[in-house]
Amino acid sequence: MADDTPTQNIALLIDADNASWHAIDPVLTVLAELGTVNVRRVYGNWTKPALKGWRDMTVKHGIEPQQQFDLTKGKNATDMKMTIDAMDLLFRGRVEGFGIMSSDSDFMPLAMRIRQDGLPVYGFGESRTPEAFKRACTRFIDVAALMAEESPAPSPTPARGRARADTQAASPSEGPESSIEQALPPAIGRRQRQEQVTEDPELLKLLIDAYDAVKRDERGYVNLSAMAQLAGNRSSFDARNYGYRRLSDLIEAVPNFQVERREGGRLYVRRLR
Repeated sequence: MADDTPTQNIALLIDADNASWHAIDPVLTVLAELGTVNVRRVYGNWTKPALKGWRDMTVKHGIEPQQQFDLTKGKNATDMKMTIDAMDLLFRGRVEGFGIMSSDSDFMPLAMRIRQDGLPVYGFGESRTPEAFKRACTRFIDVAALMAEESPAPSPTPARGRARADTQAASPSEGPESSIEQALPPAIGRRQRQEQVTEDPELLKLLIDAYDAVKRDERGYVNLSAMAQLAGNRSSFDARNYGYRRLSDLIEAVPNFQVERREGGRLYVRRLR
C-alpha cells in the first residue's frame, strides 16, 4: 500500500510580536498536511519580557530564534528580516510550502510573491487580521478557532452521592453524537457552528459559486475535491475557522447541500436549494 504521508519540506516563519505562542502546537499539526516543518524560525527582540513564552517554545519545538533589535521607535525591523529570509528560502528552491504566523498585513506582499512561484502559503493569525493578508494566503486560519478545536472542555465532576445516578440517567439517551458534542468547547458547539455557517452570506455564495462551476453528474452531484479547489482559487477561507476539521464536515452542516460518499471514499456534493 502506498504511503500518502506528505513529504514536502515546509518552512514556518513566526512574527513573535504579532503571534500567540499558545497556538504553536495546533499550527504545526495543520502544517503537517503539507509536509514536514523542517525550517522553524521565530523573529523578535528577545530583550522584551513579553516574548518569554516564545523563548520557552524555541526549546520545546526546536524553533530557531532570530534576534532583531528595535532600532527605531515605531519601526518594526522584524518584518523586514522575515521577508528577506523567506525570499532566500524561496530562491534556494528547497522549500515547497510556507507557514506565516502573524496578524500583520505587512506580510501581504510576501504571501503574494511566494504564491506566484506556485508554493502554498498558510497564514495563521487572529480574527482581527486585515483582510488583505488573509486573502493573499492560500489558506488563512484563525488561531483562536484552531486552539478551541484542539482543547476539549473539562469534564464536570459530579457530586459524590449523585455520581452513579447521574451517569445512569445520562447513558440511555446519549449516543455517539452527544458524546462528541460534550467534548467540544461550548463556543464551537454544533448548533453555534451551524448558525455561524448558515448566517455567513459570503461563505454561502462562495460555496454555491464553486458548486455551479463544477461539472455535475446525472444526479446533480459534483466532486467535492474539484469544488474545494475552485473555492480555494477565490478565497483563503478554512473550515477550521468555523469549527470544522474538514470541508466535508462544514458542507454537511449547510442545509443547502447534501454530501454522498462513494466507492473509494470519494465525496460528492449536491445542491438542494
